[in-house]
Amino acid sequence: MADIGARLEEICAGRVLSGDAIGDDYTHDETLGGEPVRPAHVVLPEDADEVAAILKLAAETGTPVTARGSGSGLSGSAVPHPDGILVSFERMNKILEIDTVNHVAVVQPGVTLTELEEATAAVGFVYPVYPGELSASLGGNVNTNAGGMRAIKYGVTRHHVLGLQAALPTGEVIRTGGRFVKASTGYDLTQLIVGSEGTLALVTEAVLKLQPRLAHQATILVPFPDLASVMTAVPKVVGSGLGPLILEYIDALTMGAITYTHDLQLGIPDEIKEKAQAFLVVMLENNSAGRLDEDIETAGELLTELGALDVYSLPGGAARKLVEARENAFYTAKGVGADDIIDTVLPRSSLPEFFTRVLEIAQGNQTLVIGCGHAGDGNVHLAVFQKDPEVRHRVLHELFASGMALGGAISGEHGIGRGKKRHFLELEDPGKIELMRRIKQAFDPQGILNPGVLFD
Repeated sequence: MADIGARLEEICAGRVLSGDAIGDDYTHDETLGGEPVRPAHVVLPEDADEVAAILKLAAETGTPVTARGSGSGLSGSAVPHPDGILVSFERMNKILEIDTVNHVAVVQPGVTLTELEEATAAVGFVYPVYPGELSASLGGNVNTNAGGMRAIKYGVTRHHVLGLQAALPTGEVIRTGGRFVKASTGYDLTQLIVGSEGTLALVTEAVLKLQPRLAHQATILVPFPDLASVMTAVPKVVGSGLGPLILEYIDALTMGAITYTHDLQLGIPDEIKEKAQAFLVVMLENNSAGRLDEDIETAGELLTELGALDVYSLPGGAARKLVEARENAFYTAKGVGADDIIDTVLPRSSLPEFFTRVLEIAQGNQTLVIGCGHAGDGNVHLAVFQKDPEVRHRVLHELFASGMALGGAISGEHGIGRGKKRHFLELEDPGKIELMRRIKQAFDPQGILNPGVLFD
């Protein structure tokens, strides 16, 4: 490894960390219960050629390589190997271009969502993928196919990545896609790399689709007597033509936790709070303030008909704080002692049946399971409180199996990583897993890219 360190120094002079120089931040991501791992070397490349050279060296020496953006992931995909190289993209953090004609941004992988938000706002556009952690990097978002609250209207990362530049373990640098929204020219390598969790290639540049930024937004908070009523209402709201920007559910326990933690005053009378077991958060947007007011009125009437206890139009400050608190629900759950977080996804029509099953699984295993999620696209976030690791594994396995039986998948946006790998390998179709292994072999014949993620 000392020889590898010297050769890395030849590639990235002055930008190689080893031994005690490697800070604790490089040893973990945000996965609950994950064990920190200190890699042999951390390398900070500044361009694609340096990344390709690092990978070529790693392939020649059989050295594991892990990519890292901001380290905000929740699946263990950015946790390095003790004898491996961690490639940190913190120096590849430039917004290369905001193209207002083709409506795209060209970014390096270390650019954060906050930085891109500021740059696009200045020219009247928005990159609409909005996962909860705005310090997250675009490279990390591409690798996990990040989603977030706005997926109900705009989709997830996959729908906004038009092209990539990526370094392969062979030392090659390839470009996929481009500044166009459709193509029928061979295999779609862009979409194959999106969501691959750093196991196929290292993304060194991304071409991202932008949307016009609408001028007006409004948020309503809708308490319901039970979670089943919320899940029944969701398809009706989606099918109403209102086109919500955000459509989130929050159960009563989670709402209590986030309002207390963030000191939120939402103006809901105590008698309504006592009856409410679940809440729906609906955000709408429009370029016309008048049309937005009409949409809010229509939404309120519809939700009242669907059994809402009341409908509250939140002022801007309260709405912003509630959305921020919902974004930070993971940290709230972590702060109150959650032992695991899952983000299973399933068809909207299956949500009522799934939550019935969640209650049965929780009660049958004497486990507290609470949560919130992107109700509009069926992405359910559940915090699991169970200290016994064997019982916790059984609870997670039963939850994942129930979701898959109803047409869903284990992860909607966090990825599999190391944290959910065992469940993935036990529950997924073996034929599909073997095909994925063969795809990885084609990209990464030496098996150096993130070994232990997705597969053993």
